[in-house]
Amino acid sequence: MRKSNRAAAGAAAWQVVHDGIRPGRPTLWARAGAVPRMLASRIRGRYTELPMPRLLLFVLAIAYIVSPVDFVPEIFIPVLGLADDVGVAIWLATSLMGETERYLEWEGQGMPYVQGSVVD
Repeated sequence: MRKSNRAAAGAAAWQVVHDGIRPGRPTLWARAGAVPRMLASRIRGRYTELPMPRLLLFVLAIAYIVSPVDFVPEIFIPVLGLADDVGVAIWLATSLMGETERYLEWEGQGMPYVQGSVVD
């Protein structure tokens, strides 16, 4: 039962991602490639637009989706058991879409340094 929830969550997240890509905006591949650079820039203190608590929420969301533990078990309430995974996957996908778009804009502006940030 848990695998079907992951598949449904993945399909819902993919739909959000697909709908979020429009002509003139970054492609899915550009956004996916930006994630490691965004994380590295955030860790180095160069990109401060991504708050550390939000980054932690991304990590927790990924862990929740892949974890066999659910807040709402499918055994007791099957519909809600699926809805929580789908909801977390949709939130994660939409949040990452927004964050990567902001990062790519920041990167396109020449990656301005924040005063007092670590310089490579």
